[in-house]
Amino acid sequence: MSTRTTVHLLRHGEVHNPDGVLYGRLPGFRLSEDGLTMARDAAEALRGRDVTAVVASSLLRAQETARPIADVFGLEITTDDRLLESTNHFEGKTFGVGDGALKNPQHWPYLRNPFTPSWGEPYEQIARRMLAAAKAARDLALGHEAVCVSHQLPIWTVRRFVEGRTLWHRPDRRQCGLASLTSLTWEDDRVVTVTYSEPAGAASRRPGAGA
Repeated sequence: MSTRTTVHLLRHGEVHNPDGVLYGRLPGFRLSEDGLTMARDAAEALRGRDVTAVVASSLLRAQETARPIADVFGLEITTDDRLLESTNHFEGKTFGVGDGALKNPQHWPYLRNPFTPSWGEPYEQIARRMLAAAKAARDLALGHEAVCVSHQLPIWTVRRFVEGRTLWHRPDRRQCGLASLTSLTWEDDRVVTVTYSEPAGAASRRPGAGA
């Protein structure tokens, strides 16, 4: 008989980011009050499931999102930095139409190729490290369920990878809202289903400068 295991990839909740910067891997960016509520909503949505492992990136917003889930299931949080946000040349800068980051010619070479992308970590590299992290969580929770708290681009990239789609995409078309769950279910070593849900409801689709 095959062994069925589900790994829920949970994007962190809303971040306190009054300056609207692309925070990337910068330390110290915590959840907003609404973000803490989103984390609790995700924990409640998972209550009653067969979760036996909770894993998160080391970034504060991921650890804070993981905490209510770990508390619900009486588990410790395992840290895995394969779940980290991707690197990005524009980290720490505001990045919108008409602002300084786009006006400055020194940044233009980083925009030359959206297919790789030229401004940060290659999509292929993101997908492979995320899949390795998801498989490690699957093995921790074999025959049960695991939760991995990560970030928007890594989650969306690994989803496209396992679904056999091109990794290049339009950022405004990502289906990966705040505190959303992208759930991969394996039978042994084969992903058989990918599902998506938004425990925080409409709040999941709020725009944000970071990820």
